[in-house]
Amino acid sequence: MNREEEIEIVHGKGAHVVILGAGATYASTLRNPEKNGKLLPLMWNVIDIVGLTNVVNELPKEYQLLKEDFEKLYSLLAKDDKYKAEREYVEKVVYKYFSELELPDEPTIYDHLILSLRHKKDIIATFNWDPFLYKAYLRNSKFVESPGILHLHGCVSLEFDESNGTVGHAGWTSKKTMRDFEPTKLLYPVDKKNYNSDTFIKGQWEALGNRLEEAERVTVFGYSAPVSDVEAIELLQKAWGNVEDRAMEEFELIDIQDEKKLLKSWKTFIHSSHYHYCKDYFESSLALHPRRTVESYHH
Repeated sequence: MNREEEIEIVHGKGAHVVILGAGATYASTLRNPEKNGKLLPLMWNVIDIVGLTNVVNELPKEYQLLKEDFEKLYSLLAKDDKYKAEREYVEKVVYKYFSELELPDEPTIYDHLILSLRHKKDIIATFNWDPFLYKAYLRNSKFVESPGILHLHGCVSLEFDESNGTVGHAGWTSKKTMRDFEPTKLLYPVDKKNYNSDTFIKGQWEALGNRLEEAERVTVFGYSAPVSDVEAIELLQKAWGNVEDRAMEEFELIDIQDEKKLLKSWKTFIHSSHYHYCKDYFESSLALHPRRTVESYHH
């Protein structure tokens, strides 16, 4: 099928759901780094990058040994109220660092991603706190009607008015209530996240679940389903359902990790050989068939 036929002939009617992990944001900064030269923190280097080394060095040895594993370090801090002050300081510093990140002027992978999906039909759900996806969404909304975006662990650029469920940009005031929006809660890597404890987060997950039920194509970009996200995987599985009932859907994995390792993580979501694996975003259905990703699978 040539390009003209692909544009004119439409077979796929379902949604395309894209799920982003830390690897996606990291990939988006490789070619076009953060505008002011700030590094993007990952779980193994966040302590050094955001400037928390001195704080960790004052903790007991068992905590210091976890300096390069933020998931385990924070989980340990969260279990002991003796270090409540240190934990709250860590949260404050991390939030401030992420909130100061800026998109470069040049297009990033997130700009390409926003433009590759359809308004109202498709959706992007991210586990990341950073502002890059939201800011790409804003600047591209000047030109196109963008797909929906969901922030499953909160976002430093978004705030929330719990009284009426409205969402606004950080620092804005609700036009309906004339009250300042409150920062969205960031979910940190602990064993028990409890996605129902926060109204904003709960709503984001409910929206994702509804869209997953009708999805014909799912792309997982840079998210390897870590051990600390057991609840997240359970919620995704509940919405996706029994893999035997998803025989006509396609799963796509964009990741630099080994293909076999990824397939093992997502085996309960992939029916037989109905998947595509690539290491580069620009080899994915999103880049090769923008705004026609579902149709390209049917063809």
